[in-house]
Amino acid sequence: MTTTTTPPGTGLTEPAAATPVPVTDVPAIVDETARLLTEHYVFPDVAEQLAALLRRRLAEGAYDVANAEELGSLVSADLQSLNSDPHLRLMYHPERVPQGRGEAAEAAMRREFDASLGGVPRMQLLDGGTALLELAPVLFPLAWSAEPLTAALTLVARADALVLDLRSTRGGDPDAVAHICSYLLDERTHLNTLYARVGDRYDQYWTQPHVPGARFGGTKPLYVLTGSRTFSAAEELAYDLQQLGRATVVGEPTRGGAHPREGWTVHPNLEATIPVARAINPVSGTNWEGTGVLPDVPCPAPEAVDRTLTLIRSLPDRPA
Repeated sequence: MTTTTTPPGTGLTEPAAATPVPVTDVPAIVDETARLLTEHYVFPDVAEQLAALLRRRLAEGAYDVANAEELGSLVSADLQSLNSDPHLRLMYHPERVPQGRGEAAEAAMRREFDASLGGVPRMQLLDGGTALLELAPVLFPLAWSAEPLTAALTLVARADALVLDLRSTRGGDPDAVAHICSYLLDERTHLNTLYARVGDRYDQYWTQPHVPGARFGGTKPLYVLTGSRTFSAAEELAYDLQQLGRATVVGEPTRGGAHPREGWTVHPNLEATIPVARAINPVSGTNWEGTGVLPDVPCPAPEAVDRTLTLIRSLPDRPA
């Protein structure tokens, strides 16, 4: 079986297939998924329970299906039945997954990167000197996205208030989160810690002491827009800024995925995606798993920009 990796929470999938992809080796697929689960899932006790569940369901005939997409759906439902971990799936890919570490995910992500101006599809000056910066569809690996992110964040540094739009941001790279936050805070700040089961390791993420270009800084009004599609690393960005008291979150609760994952190919069209770490926020001591990031100002996601502009106009020394 071949391993593939994707930056946590990107949720990348290919377009829907026209015809079902047949699957004949169901016991081997389920067995390998169970093995990977017990070896890598960040919660070992849950992994053992889920592996036993998959094997029991296999013996009961619950996975007696003829196509890969249906098998992926059934196994994913069982994988999420104990703790509803949205990163834990048997993900179906309509196109065959190349036999190489990360090749399929990287190719799909690169197409999105090129089509979205490097993950900065919209920058807009709103009334009263307020800038809106949309970061989507994901927060791409910093090795790719540092240049467009730096250019965009330097330009909006001149704004009187800033709105970060994460309503359609499906996840991404924790290093990109730290890079963005470095422009929104004045001092070096501990943002997040990831605990990895393998190696019993804790990795801390901090803002950078120096950044290219100008900072928006840590005192001007900052708002983060969220929606039901906001996921994983995008949730971390919203959660980190909220917990630090740096930003007001406006919109809808997010999806609730705080466990970075890796992927293993268990069939040419099926990838077992298994969380290998969990986030620990230095302020709350916990994370947004399951609950999502809860807005400070709840409203329907389509209304979040208008609601935010109303909030900004009500600030002291702002024009009506």
